Amino acid sequence: MARNVEIKARVEKVDLLIDKISAIADKGPIELSQDDVFFNCTEGRFKLRILSENRGELIFYRRADQRGPSESNYFISPTDSPETLYKVLSEACGCVDRVRKKRILYHVGRSRIHLDQVEKLGSFLEIETVLSEGEAAATGIREMHHLLDVLGIQAADLISGAYIDLIARSGIHDA
Repeated sequence: MARNVEIKARVEKVDLLIDKISAIADKGPIELSQDDVFFNCTEGRFKLRILSENRGELIFYRRADQRGPSESNYFISPTDSPETLYKVLSEACGCVDRVRKKRILYHVGRSRIHLDQVEKLGSFLEIETVLSEGEAAATGIREMHHLLDVLGIQAADLISGAYIDLIARSGIHDA
């Protein structure tokens, strides 16, 4: 199972953050449209990320819902027929809800930085620092804190949970 350390934060001044990220990025910006459909799952989260008519990813992950850096364990399996897979999984598991977003992706070393405009929720920053096999999460957490400092992200900006949790708490559903 692959692992990373990640955070999510609310963002007010996206343009200022774009400038800061661009100054340290090795790669990007890459613009993506993502439609994440979440399915019932007894442990962790299970979603189908639809990227286009013939490209998607089936993703299962486990992560503690906490503010601040947390370790995530995940599997990703690509698919070239996301709509068919959506129909099968909806019937087999039941669809919980979906999260639609526009994402701007940057790479800084082994970290992926996402600026997300999430439908019905607003603007967010997400950082994922990929961990090597057997590497202590503490190493990734140190790198994460450095990136947060460089980008000027405060602890008060960090949020817990996933976008799907924010949607559930807001009462806005879109399955």
